Amino acid sequence: MTGLRSVARHIGVRRKVIAPLRLRAERSALAWLAAQPGRPGGRILCYHSVGTAQWGVNDVTPQRFRRQLEMAIERGYRFVPAERIACGAGSWNELAVTFDDGLKSVALNAAPILAELGIPWSLFVVSEWAAGRHPFGEGVMLGWRDIERLAGARVGIGSHSVSHADFGYLSPAQAEAELFNSRRAIEQAIGIVPNAFAVPIGGTRNWTADASRIAREVGYDLIYAQAEDRRPAGTIARTFVTRYDGDRQFRAALAGAFDRWEEWV
Repeated sequence: MTGLRSVARHIGVRRKVIAPLRLRAERSALAWLAAQPGRPGGRILCYHSVGTAQWGVNDVTPQRFRRQLEMAIERGYRFVPAERIACGAGSWNELAVTFDDGLKSVALNAAPILAELGIPWSLFVVSEWAAGRHPFGEGVMLGWRDIERLAGARVGIGSHSVSHADFGYLSPAQAEAELFNSRRAIEQAIGIVPNAFAVPIGGTRNWTADASRIAREVGYDLIYAQAEDRRPAGTIARTFVTRYDGDRQFRAALAGAFDRWEEWV
């Protein structure tokens, strides 16, 4: 048994090392591929943290975040609320900005940049993390009062589940608890009943037909996932932005180079 545990730990360490390397290589390679300069319907960008290094591949520095937004504006894009694109009203040159997880660095570092540039945005929060039940330490996650202030500043607030569970492994009863209880927690904490849900991890294996049905039943109208060409049926595509996305990768993302790519975890 000890030997098996040692092997498992070794595999876990290797995976933590290999996954970022593979992600960086994949996105660098895909960025060289030809893609269309635009497509109907607009594009929703998905960020996580902006200056929280422990978030690994999903952390973008504040300097790079600003650079990406300004680059998009220089290239003729304009930013709109995510729900406009989600509902099919977006045009090829429209972008939306969303954040998953509810990190404090988003409020500290990203929000001032977004306000300066006049860009609307949305935040999907994990209700247990917002309530302080997480292993990340002090000062990492937004609390309910922080989220309430953002909502008062007209930031869109949606659910990202109770515990950031992988819905691909949940029973229907477990999925219902995550979906319903997170929605109720947000309402009780800040007085907003969210109609939008972002699938944790967001890949094709992280969502099920049962989860989709239950999400609609408990009151979610918009369900955000990941890859444009591979997302689960009934979900809305988002383009993930990672730590390794320099100018070339970001331009490629806007052109659709990553529309079949999913984060490797």
